Amino acid sequence: MNHWQLKQASAYIQQGGILAYPTEAVYGLGCDPYNPDAVLRLLKLKQRSIDKGLILVAANYDQLDPFVMPLSNAIKRKVLASWPGPITWILPARPEVPHHLTGRHTSIAIRVSAHPVIKALCTKIDQALVSTSANISARPSARSALAVHAIFGQKIDYILPGKLSGTGKPSEIRDALSGAIIRPG
Repeated sequence: MNHWQLKQASAYIQQGGILAYPTEAVYGLGCDPYNPDAVLRLLKLKQRSIDKGLILVAANYDQLDPFVMPLSNAIKRKVLASWPGPITWILPARPEVPHHLTGRHTSIAIRVSAHPVIKALCTKIDQALVSTSANISARPSARSALAVHAIFGQKIDYILPGKLSGTGKPSEIRDALSGAIIRPG
């Protein structure tokens, strides 16, 4: 990914577009979490129920703080000790976080990513990004830019190139309050 590609991706996000980009395990789809039209378009594209909720990724915790209720010091230390990295935490959402992000839940899934493309993009736009696997719900996820194009064609506004950086497994999802592992990594 070069500077021009990052600038293009940033412009698409700011205009309400949907991006595809590499993550730790698969290609992801993302958009501006503050733009309900973009989020709803992404959900429709994936054929995903709004009730499931979405993951937000960021370059640092400050970008996620507007979505999360204040945390106890113990919980915050536990969460921050795992980042940046492929662990997604379920945390209580602030009451003003919209339904299109939380779904039927009172919590929100968040992650500070170590992936260089995600970090660069979130740093450039200076905010968190919706992140969900690049697939039609319940179907295999794309593991390359070519696979994203094969699944979605011209329905994606921009594809950021790059390599997957993890083990090939989806991020582990943990409930920060109970300690339960919702999805093993």
